[in-house]
Amino acid sequence: MGSRAAARVFVFSCVLVLSMSFLASSRALVGERRGRGDPVVPGGWRDSEIGNSAEIEELARFAVEEHNKKENTLLEFVWVVKAKEQVVAGIMHHFTLEAIEAGNKKLYEAKVWVKPWLHFKQLQEFKHAAASYSFTTSYLSRLGDRRLV
Repeated sequence: MGSRAAARVFVFSCVLVLSMSFLASSRALVGERRGRGDPVVPGGWRDSEIGNSAEIEELARFAVEEHNKKENTLLEFVWVVKAKEQVVAGIMHHFTLEAIEAGNKKLYEAKVWVKPWLHFKQLQEFKHAAASYSFTTSYLSRLGDRRLV
């Protein structure tokens, strides 16, 4: 095989490898994540599984702890009511959580930005949830004997 033919084979091989790499990374971003079956679309929000997720609870607790540090308050985390996530430069987690403030249970919304490959985690937003928050039947069934005050 001549040097020209070898160069063509080399270029073709490089293009093929780059194409396969691009295809694999695209499928990882837009394909299934953690075996849940629903696609992760960059920039789009999707519901997170909160039933048995230690990761979700740990991030929600982090949000409360960071808020307590920044605002010099003493909120006590109770549980995650709802969780969503968005693929950005990392993952933006949006939580609706219940916490105790001065003996009263209240709902809060928090956003935590995570870049796992950099070991980065940052509270982006923490605020009291609007009083007109709507509750779904699945939320009410999980609520059980817990009561909001």
